[in-house]
Amino acid sequence: MNLPRQHSINGHCRVCSAEIVPFMSFGRMPIANGFLKPEETGNEYFFELAPAFCAACGMFQLMEQPQPEKMFHEQYAFYSSMSRYMQAHFEVFAHAVINAVLAGRDDPFVVELGSNDGIMLRHFRERGLRHLGIEPSSNVAEVARNQGISTVSAFFDRKLADDIVAEHGSADAILAANVMCHIPDLPGVAAGVQRLLKPDGVFMFEDPYLGDMIAETSYDQIYDEHVFIFSATSVRRAFAPFELELVDVMPQVTHGGSMRYTLAPKGSHPVSKKVDEQLAKEASLGLDRPETYLRFKSNCESSRAALLQTLERLRTQGKRVVGYGATSKSTTVINYCGITPSHVEFISDTTPIKQGRLSPGAHIPVKPYGEFVKRYPDYALLFAWNHAAEIREKEGGFVAAGGRWIVYVPEVAIVS
Repeated sequence: MNLPRQHSINGHCRVCSAEIVPFMSFGRMPIANGFLKPEETGNEYFFELAPAFCAACGMFQLMEQPQPEKMFHEQYAFYSSMSRYMQAHFEVFAHAVINAVLAGRDDPFVVELGSNDGIMLRHFRERGLRHLGIEPSSNVAEVARNQGISTVSAFFDRKLADDIVAEHGSADAILAANVMCHIPDLPGVAAGVQRLLKPDGVFMFEDPYLGDMIAETSYDQIYDEHVFIFSATSVRRAFAPFELELVDVMPQVTHGGSMRYTLAPKGSHPVSKKVDEQLAKEASLGLDRPETYLRFKSNCESSRAALLQTLERLRTQGKRVVGYGATSKSTTVINYCGITPSHVEFISDTTPIKQGRLSPGAHIPVKPYGEFVKRYPDYALLFAWNHAAEIREKEGGFVAAGGRWIVYVPEVAIVS
């Protein structure tokens, strides 16, 4: 099949323009969050999911990414506040910024890129602090506005930064969580941050961490929205041309392993020793060497074979398998591994906008959580594995009834 080439970079790195080639392909892939009504399956959009590693600047990236409007729109099916764990995480993040960055500043101003439904900015609003959320998906932005959180529906760039400065002034802190990896024009965002930030301000963002993805073979971190998977090495190099310096790093457990990066105008803040330690660790892990990614490719192929073999065995035994969590990540796993409705009866999910729809590509039905509880399956395939602790705590009844979990990170296994 001829795949449409949307947002192609024509074989050049999105950050430094060096020539790059994909080291593998996950094949024909739909929009990860493109859950379909049954009548919409005939004109489903596909693209090739092929990652590359830039040896020149160290950036891990997709060769192609669908146009932003195909991924972030008024039907965007992800609300951060659905997770109790993420609510607690963003509260801690917000309070760290309030206490460590904003304390003592006169009338501080905070901007969040990709603010979703206001899960983090609500803590600044509650303190009466000036804030602005930038959220391209109009449906989730509206949820935030309804809570009194100042939000604009737009994509962030240098032009928007100019507009914000003209209306609100410069920012003491610019924040982003699980959004920088979504933006293909990273230099454009860096230019906007440079323009918007005060001379002594900070830019803090966190995203899935490349080192954890490689170590855990968590290849489902790779999907259309994640055009980049960052490391400290690649972040430092990407922002240096904009006089933004990496001054701190802080590992996070969210999303199966993330890193929080703090950048500031060059020379304005001391550089933590943790930065050099992290850079040295990444070199020792081989994150700057092409052979590391060829080994990752081999590990992905082994994981795919083991998962499909497990599901085939359970299917031939007549066991009921239900997916748990209609996540964006699940789209990569399902389509790369060739999982079909004959392997997974349905996917249980608590997000109303996904219920009654079909999973992208494979068209596995998505049903309300009540269907999972009403008649427990023999096995639950844990797509939302990054929330495993929260889920296992909640699902004692499933295990007590004899149910078992199928997991695939860091390796394929059946666990109670």
